[in-house]
Amino acid sequence: MIEIIFLFPLLGNFQFGVAREAPYWFLASAPALALLAGCGDGNIDNYRADSETGRWYSVEQVSAGAEVFAAHCAECHGDAAQGATTDWRERLLDGSFPPPPLNGSAHAWHHPLPVLLRVIDEGGIALGGQMPAFGAALAEDDKLAAIAWFQDFWSDETYSQWLMMGGVN
Repeated sequence: MIEIIFLFPLLGNFQFGVAREAPYWFLASAPALALLAGCGDGNIDNYRADSETGRWYSVEQVSAGAEVFAAHCAECHGDAAQGATTDWRERLLDGSFPPPPLNGSAHAWHHPLPVLLRVIDEGGIALGGQMPAFGAALAEDDKLAAIAWFQDFWSDETYSQWLMMGGVN
């Protein structure tokens, strides 16, 4: 008998433990996985690769995103999304984390588009940072444009890995 513990961070601190023989563990997790598979923002579910960029965003979104990023994000994340400190993993004196680079050299590429949008909407305080919430300050198109702008710095390899980890889903 193998014991498998599933942690669902989207459901708070709820822990779901199932003790099953290895071939049957998926049966107990199927309802939760089906629920999570349906999660997502309806505005981003149907993105297809742009013919010019080969990515979910267009050249126009990158251009618009440069302005949005400069106005709302660059002060903390750097003019080229490079971050504000040499080590974004080291806590500041107040115990919070500094703004991470968004240019593909930190962890932003680990997060699918809905998570990136949620961080923009809700801010980073709940994640240990100091980023304010921009949900009411920015239109959905502006948020997507800012993400397109910093993702344009990502190498093709980083972008491919991002897609494999959930990307636009």
